[in-house]
Formats: sequence, C-alpha cells, structure tokens
Amino acid sequence: MRGILQEAAQTAKRSPLFAGTYDQLAHRRGRSIATVAIARRLLARSFHILKQLEAAPPEKAITGRARVFA
Repeated sequence: MRGILQEAAQTAKRSPLFAGTYDQLAHRRGRSIATVAIARRLLARSFHILKQLEAAPPEKAITGRARVFA
C-alpha cells in the first residue's frame, strides 16, 4: 500500500491541487518528507470518499462513484 501511495504522490505533487503545498513542505522539510505528506493527504481524501460511498443508499453506491453534494 505504501508503494502505491508513494507513486500516486509523485504524480499528485505536480498537480495544481497539491503543488503549492508540496513546494512549501519541500522547502521547509525536504523533498522526501514532503512526498510522504502528500501521500498521507491522498490517503485521507480516499478515506473520506469511501466513507461517503459507504453512507450512500445501496442503489446509489452500486456505480462505485462518490456522491456529489451541491
């Protein structure tokens, strides 16, 4: 699991959503620690998405997509 998160973080740290955070952390703490921090943030977001799917009614959760709240 750790390896998969590290690979995902390598890509995510270049996206606009995480790039600023990564740059700040890399400057203060170093690139390796910043990559691990991005991996943890990805894991937390994944957890919350799965939690929302679990809370969805069974007929809506069959598609495997997170519910979008407007």
